Amino acid sequence: MAQINLTLSQEEILQVLSGNRDEALKFLVERILNEVMKAESEEQIGASRHERSDDRQDYRNGTRERELNTRIGTLTLKVPRHRNQPFHTMVFENYKRSEASLIATMVEMVIAGVSTRKVSRVVETLCGTSFSKSTVSELCKALDKDITEFKTSSLEAVEAPFLMIDATYFKAREDHKVVSKAFLVALAIKNDGEREVVGFDVFDGEDTYSWQTFLSNLKERGLHSVKMIISDAHKAIRKSIAKVFPDAAWQRCQVHLVRNILDATPKSYQKGLQTELRELFTATDYVSAHKRKEEIIADYSDVAERAMDILEEGFEDAMTVMVLPAYIRIKLRSSNLLERLNRELKRRSEVIGVFPNATSILRLMGTVTLEYSDSISYGNRMFAPSRFDEMNEQITREFIAIAQKQVQLLEAA
Repeated sequence: MAQINLTLSQEEILQVLSGNRDEALKFLVERILNEVMKAESEEQIGASRHERSDDRQDYRNGTRERELNTRIGTLTLKVPRHRNQPFHTMVFENYKRSEASLIATMVEMVIAGVSTRKVSRVVETLCGTSFSKSTVSELCKALDKDITEFKTSSLEAVEAPFLMIDATYFKAREDHKVVSKAFLVALAIKNDGEREVVGFDVFDGEDTYSWQTFLSNLKERGLHSVKMIISDAHKAIRKSIAKVFPDAAWQRCQVHLVRNILDATPKSYQKGLQTELRELFTATDYVSAHKRKEEIIADYSDVAERAMDILEEGFEDAMTVMVLPAYIRIKLRSSNLLERLNRELKRRSEVIGVFPNATSILRLMGTVTLEYSDSISYGNRMFAPSRFDEMNEQITREFIAIAQKQVQLLEAA
């Protein structure tokens, strides 16, 4: 891979340090992105500038200027040109998609008449110019197309033994009122160890209809081979999993369980109990974990009876992950992999405040989610494909047995 080098002269450094902070940041970002594109150009050509190489695929043909609207203003970038094959860059595709979605949603608020002067000023800062209704309409159409294509894409090729699901809430205007809307997300951990967001949608809340509709859509699109689903203990989720993926075992998020236990514990005992619960959930095997659970209940039943009831009730479902080898349990014992996404969604939504409608939630949050999925798709694998093949047959049998037991208990409740 080509190296990215950023060199500033003494004069440029002094100019950056003494000038306007926003302009200085724009200057640095422009230089960095230009260097990124130079590195991409070298990779595609197969040779650096003036280098003789047998690997050369093409030749340079100057540059062209192209603007990129960002939160710090409009950047003017120098895009390389190649003589034979077009130059391809991820700078505009990856960066501009989420920025455009934020701009579109905020301008939509202005047009809908629900904005404030502050929002208007932020839009000007983001765009560096004003937007007409027709411009906003076209921008929104382009974003909606990406969302629709994702939501209707086939998942036949996605073999996802592990599925992580969660919901985040956002406020939107509906029938002249401000209401909460649930943004549901599904993250798949595939049999090759890679992660990928396979679904998201907006619903009125987290009832059985919403979760069953959401999971059924994943199944109808072709998602298969799901062996374990990780989530919090929402009743609607449990019922929907049993209905749509009856052979998939449910793993109760241990982080959520610990939080529930501590919330029911007197404050003076929370710190000590938290340490002991950590020991329980990091036990090397089920027998050790069960023994530690019994010890904790014996120690705290007289001072935190309700908390110990929660531990007793949730223990078995939180131990489903013990079927897996120790080296991948820690990543799959909770829904923490989605927490980073949730934090980013909340950060973006704080700029908006109240969305003008549910469609704008889907547009902005969906685009941010797609960007997140792109960023993790080619990261470190959670496990090697060969390691999964080794354990596949055994864990399949054990997960099906656990799933059947969980369904029976759910129906009997």
